[in-house]
Amino acid sequence: MALGWLLWGAAVLLLLHVLMELSPAVNFVLRLGFYYLLCVVSSALTAPVCLLVNGGRTVKNMRIIKTVVKTFKYFFGLRFEVKGLENFEVEGPAIIVSNHQSILDMMGLMEVLPDNCVQVGKKELMYAGTVGLIIYLGGVIFINRKSTTSAKMVMVEVAKTMATDNVKVWVYPEGTRNCTGDLLPFKKGAFHLAVQAQVPVIFLVYSSFTTFYNPKKNLFTSGKIKVEILPPIDTKGLTSDDVSDLTDRCFRTMRETLFRLSGRPS
Repeated sequence: MALGWLLWGAAVLLLLHVLMELSPAVNFVLRLGFYYLLCVVSSALTAPVCLLVNGGRTVKNMRIIKTVVKTFKYFFGLRFEVKGLENFEVEGPAIIVSNHQSILDMMGLMEVLPDNCVQVGKKELMYAGTVGLIIYLGGVIFINRKSTTSAKMVMVEVAKTMATDNVKVWVYPEGTRNCTGDLLPFKKGAFHLAVQAQVPVIFLVYSSFTTFYNPKKNLFTSGKIKVEILPPIDTKGLTSDDVSDLTDRCFRTMRETLFRLSGRPS
C-alpha cells in the first residue's frame, strides 16, 4: 500500500514537472501557488515563536520574521546583489522609501531590512489570515488608503512613534504595486512625514522584476535582483513648502537608479 502511494506521488510530481516545462501558464500558477502556501505555512509556524520570544506585537519580531523569509529565495532560485547597506547606519529615526513591484517584494524587503524598522502597509493586510497575524506581530503600521483623513492621522502617530521608539519607517511612495519596470507618481505622505519629524530620507531601489516575474506574461522563473541603498538626504530645516521639491528629487533619483540597475536607458 505504501509503495503504491509513493508511485502515485512520484507520477503526479513527474506530470507536474512536465506540465511546468511545457506550459508557462501552469508553471506560473504552480510557482505562485507554492509561494502563497509558503507564506501561509511559515506565518503559522513563526507566529507562536514571536509570541513566546517577545510576548506580542513589537518590531523586535521582525528579526525572527526576517530570518524565516530570507530562506524563501532558495525555493525560487532568486539571488540578491546588494550595494550601500552602510547607508542605513544613520543615528536615530529615518524614513526609508523604495519602489513597490509585486507580491515578491516581501523577499526583497526582508533581505535588507535594518533593525528597528517598521513598515507602513494597507489596512486590508490585517485580514490576510496567518500572514496578517504575523504582519501585525511584526509591528507593521496599517493605513486606510481609502480615507485621506484617517491616513493623515496615522502619519501623525507614526511621527510620534519614530520620536519615542527611535525607529525607522519603511514606506512605498507609489502606494500600490507596479510591475511595469518603471515608477508610478509618488504620493507625498512619506515626505511630509520626514519633514515634519525632521528625519533623513533614505532611497532604496530594486531592479525591475520583469525579466523573471510578469503576471501578464505568465512568467515566473529564477533571476537576479540588484538592490541599491542610496545615501540619506537630510531634511533638517526643511518645511512643508519644500515637500514637493523633495518628492520630485526622490522620484528622479530613484527612477534613474531603477533604469540603471535594470540595464535600460533612462
